Amino acid sequence: MLKTQFVKAFYLCNAFLLITTSITVSPLSAHSFHESRLPAKETEPASDKPVIRLNKNGALFVKKYIRNSKECLVRVKKRSVVPFSIIDSVLNIYHLPLELKYLAVIESELKPSALSRVGARGPWQLMPATAQVLGLKTSHQNDERTNYYKSTIAAARYLRDLYAQFNDWLLVLAAYNGGPKPVYNAIQKSGSKNFWVLQNYLPAESRDHVKKFIATHYYFEGRGSETTLTRAENLEFKKMVKEFVKSNQVPKIHEIINPNPFIAEEKQAIRFDINQLFGFKIDSKANNPQNNITTVNQLETSDQKFKRLMRQSQESLNRAKKII
Repeated sequence: MLKTQFVKAFYLCNAFLLITTSITVSPLSAHSFHESRLPAKETEPASDKPVIRLNKNGALFVKKYIRNSKECLVRVKKRSVVPFSIIDSVLNIYHLPLELKYLAVIESELKPSALSRVGARGPWQLMPATAQVLGLKTSHQNDERTNYYKSTIAAARYLRDLYAQFNDWLLVLAAYNGGPKPVYNAIQKSGSKNFWVLQNYLPAESRDHVKKFIATHYYFEGRGSETTLTRAENLEFKKMVKEFVKSNQVPKIHEIINPNPFIAEEKQAIRFDINQLFGFKIDSKANNPQNNITTVNQLETSDQKFKRLMRQSQESLNRAKKII
């Protein structure tokens, strides 16, 4: 009888553990995690949150390109999971923006066998001379430009070096297509390093190449990033983010929850609504110990919550053993 009761208690506690961990430990999908932290889309009403907006000079091109190329973009997206995972892993190693993977979409539609009329080959459409400088073999028997991993490493190195020269992702994209010299010439002729100012001094192919990247980026992401902005726009956006964070500074937990009963009520909890930032509210009258526990639980990470549930399950099991 005692043995039966012990077995029942054991399975009951472990069932509790399995249920709670299956609910709390499962990570969010990459899509939902990403979306929950992104700023509002350009079509949504303006708010005080910083939003990356599409430059009006490229808006018409982007809209037209997505409309005319939608069938192709849909096909590429369906087979993009494996290529993007390889590209992301390499871009992470080189500390480059992951959004640069969309450059491979407009270069080759992510096809490793792609070959241009001028001899550029592979998913990143590297010319033989450029590929060799970047450490790739380009012989007939072994052309590493068609190797996804190796060619992505070469492309990442090239993008990193171009960014060291121009410090502007739109100029990097133009230089990737036509080489650095035409970009330097455009800067000299226009007297500006702003892509939207110097674009008419670039070859038409390089000019459109940059806009195609922006359009593809918007198709896949639904919004822009640092790779779709000029250097000046990036600096302005970072300034806006800094000011926003400063104006919405979140107090530390011990400042929000003060268990000291001798401190006046208005000082026990900072009256600060962070619902829009984190998806929950902190009660400004958090002088109830039970409320404090609830608030702390809300601020737990997934790992902390998992450990807490494990501890609670073990305590329940110990209590069951004592009862038996």
